Amino acid sequence: MKFTATSRSVQGSSASRRLRRAGRVPAIVYGADKTATSIELDHNEIFHALRKPEFHASILDMQLDGKGENVLLRSVQWHPYKPLVLHVDFQRVAAGQMLTTKVPLSFINGEESPAVKLSHAVISHVLTELEISCLPNDLPTSIEVDLGEMVVGSSVHLEQITLPRGVTYAAHGGDPNPVLAIAQLVGGSITDEGDDKGEGGE
Repeated sequence: MKFTATSRSVQGSSASRRLRRAGRVPAIVYGADKTATSIELDHNEIFHALRKPEFHASILDMQLDGKGENVLLRSVQWHPYKPLVLHVDFQRVAAGQMLTTKVPLSFINGEESPAVKLSHAVISHVLTELEISCLPNDLPTSIEVDLGEMVVGSSVHLEQITLPRGVTYAAHGGDPNPVLAIAQLVGGSITDEGDDKGEGGE
């Protein structure tokens, strides 16, 4: 995805407020062994871009002063109650350097699983994104999780899915095999039938 940025020479809180009043957003781009650069963005353009999931998990083409740079979105600061973007951070991406970032999980076939179709269970998504490491060219926009075989009481762990080529899970000392989804009954138990039969025999 492509977006436009302009170099920003004036910094500070008062300068940022002036930018925002003019419909601009202060931002910064850093990384790839280069000096951090203060930039500004068009608010409407970046606001609508941030509404697209792929903008959060793709290599972006930032046109800075007419020159292209590959970057990743790193953080966004929103106004606490208004639909306004206050500040954005981007990280430069070098083609041959490993990067670590979060990628959304795409859950499929849940409604077709035995847990839902036969037992009327609810499948809960324990994680919605996964932190991964890969080269820029291998970065996926999402990682697919197939829920089609789930039954009541079962769970899907990371080791049960196949990560895209060139992608590894960045555990960072945490759980090396986290739970991604679980299937549970809501407001009942699958042993209720046995309880009913016992009451009928009294």
